[in-house]
Amino acid sequence: MSRLLAPLTRAVTYTRWLHLLVGAIIALVCGAVYPGLTRPGYGDWLLMLVTPVPLLLGAAVFPVVRRAEGLQARLMLFPGAHARVDGDARDAGVSVAPSASWRDRGRTAVWLTLRLWAGCAVAFVTGQLMALALELVDATSGGPAEAESLVPVPGYGWAYALLVPVPPLVLVGVVALAGRLMASAALALLGPSAAERLAALEERTEQLLERNRIARELHDSIGHALTVAVVQAGAARAAADPAFTDRALDAIEETGRAALEDLERVLLVLRESEQPASRRPTLTEADRLLDSARASGAEVDAEVLGALDTVPGPVSREGYRILQEALTNVLRHSGTVPIRVAVTVDDARLWLDVRNPLPAGAPVSGGGGSGSGLRGIRERAALLGGRARTGPEAGQWRVHVELPLG
Repeated sequence: MSRLLAPLTRAVTYTRWLHLLVGAIIALVCGAVYPGLTRPGYGDWLLMLVTPVPLLLGAAVFPVVRRAEGLQARLMLFPGAHARVDGDARDAGVSVAPSASWRDRGRTAVWLTLRLWAGCAVAFVTGQLMALALELVDATSGGPAEAESLVPVPGYGWAYALLVPVPPLVLVGVVALAGRLMASAALALLGPSAAERLAALEERTEQLLERNRIARELHDSIGHALTVAVVQAGAARAAADPAFTDRALDAIEETGRAALEDLERVLLVLRESEQPASRRPTLTEADRLLDSARASGAEVDAEVLGALDTVPGPVSREGYRILQEALTNVLRHSGTVPIRVAVTVDDARLWLDVRNPLPAGAPVSGGGGSGSGLRGIRERAALLGGRARTGPEAGQWRVHVELPLG
């Protein structure tokens, strides 16, 4: 019983009822002009159903009509979460974009016609059932019937009072069912087109790629800063040399400042702030990475062949992050060992090569590694159409990356 009476307490039942009745307004206006609304017969109702259709078909040609219908459907067929019924939390399935194709216009025309006919049907049922309820009230009091329905009430008597609530309850049930059917029709006819779904999918993909890129940025930048700080602090404690400690603190300060700049830039992107994000570092600033590694106590032998300032921005920025992650991995897993860095630029490609001796007892095989840092290096290279190889080679750990410049 509670399930049968549930539509009475749901706001969505009445917003959908209103939406259906509004769809019948144009038919009632046309009917008021001709043939008139005084005691309309079945033929008059049929004429009111047909007369507005050409007007609706003409209105559906205008793209903004689809947008207006989508907004109405969202507000009245799928109102807020407080009014939704189970399984109807799908307001995102109704598009509010203007018609972008003739197919959209055709679906809008079908929707407008369906809304007209459904609205007239609900208006007719509403009028008849309310009239029947009033006749039952009149029959209960013994007075003359002031309303006329298609179902006559014979005679008079107090027993009719028991039947007075029946027509309103039936009306609510009919309206709830019609509202559900109309909501399903809205999802089918006003739902996003294939082009809109593709655009939404592309936007979602771009958001996921951006989140993935931000995660890599934070991993590389913050991970590098923390690794350098830990290595520097440990080396300074072991050296017990004030001059070395000063250099270590300077390196920690510089690395931490750069990491804070990267963090601020990422947070600005996440907050969608209108303020411009700070500039991302490029390979022309690779000396900062090399000096940071040297300050940690590692012996870094670097060789640069070619002009780094000619490398395109996206390749240069990703190359910087790849080099940063490679150096971070060396410091984190091998400590202050000698590092050989080679950066080569020609007309078509950029090569990055980082090598360091394997620690004693480290495995001499094992492929390219499975850590998130190495995986990030390979992902960055793949996104630019390049390739990366990581793993042990001749007693050394090698990171070799090839990136196209085109």
